[in-house]
Amino acid sequence: MGKALVLRGGALGDFVLTLPTIRLMAEGLPKAEVEVMGYAPMIQLAELAGLAVATKRIEHVGLASFFVPGAELDPEWCAYFESFDVIVSYLSDPHGIFKGNLIRAGVGETDYFPAIAQVSADATHGHAVEQLARPLESIGLFLDDPVPSLNLSGGGMRSGVAIHPGSGSASKNWSRASWKELALELAGNLPAGEEVAVVSGEAEEEWIDEWLADLRGDGVNVASWRMESLTDLAAKLAGVRAFVGHDTGTSHLAAAAGAPTVALFAPTDPAVWRPMGDHVTALRAEDGDWSRLSVADVLAAARERMG
Repeated sequence: MGKALVLRGGALGDFVLTLPTIRLMAEGLPKAEVEVMGYAPMIQLAELAGLAVATKRIEHVGLASFFVPGAELDPEWCAYFESFDVIVSYLSDPHGIFKGNLIRAGVGETDYFPAIAQVSADATHGHAVEQLARPLESIGLFLDDPVPSLNLSGGGMRSGVAIHPGSGSASKNWSRASWKELALELAGNLPAGEEVAVVSGEAEEEWIDEWLADLRGDGVNVASWRMESLTDLAAKLAGVRAFVGHDTGTSHLAAAAGAPTVALFAPTDPAVWRPMGDHVTALRAEDGDWSRLSVADVLAAARERMG
């Protein structure tokens, strides 16, 4: 086996959940050199984990024609795709346009493996990691280790806690008042000088500064970690005593970085979407009702993870 390519779109959590599949290919295909194509912020994680020999951005303008029926294809990209012995694609291609253009580019039909484009929310199909890896069984690869890992270490003593009180979906969010109460309690459980780091991104831009100011006004030693570089954020998360977040890509990133993690769920099913690993606790609000998830229960889980 020579070269293998994994095509992966989607958001941060989707990419992290695919890391065990990429590792399975890197370790299971004899002498394979695995490359990963995806969105720029995420593909760096495959390199950080030591799973990809190279990465490419899927946003490249030369790729656009591969999603158009009968389009004139860029010769350089044709040569690139033709150079692989195995291509596994998680891209949505319901009408087979992308596959057809790959074959026109010279990729053999037996070398292309369209994987699932969307994980089933039905827990009877297994955890998302298992669903994503299952298509590789057709080429004799079976997943033994379902835990995504970036192979980071905390670099010594862990310090502080990190929380991510938002997400891109309002239905996935515990109340900000509950998060504030939790942050105050966590701060009181930390040794002097250690911080409560608050992770935030675009989804929290409208309210996070005011929320942080309120915490500081209550005397909490707060650090603000903005999601500008995923690799830098992963390195920071690897060193915390514990991380607490919603069902988001950030929680999956924290767990993959090795942070003791508490992931909070309400409408979504942790049997499908929880971060994987023995260092993870998943809490689900009863009946999917956030008001029935108490600060006391979340604090107890966080304390247990803090050790």
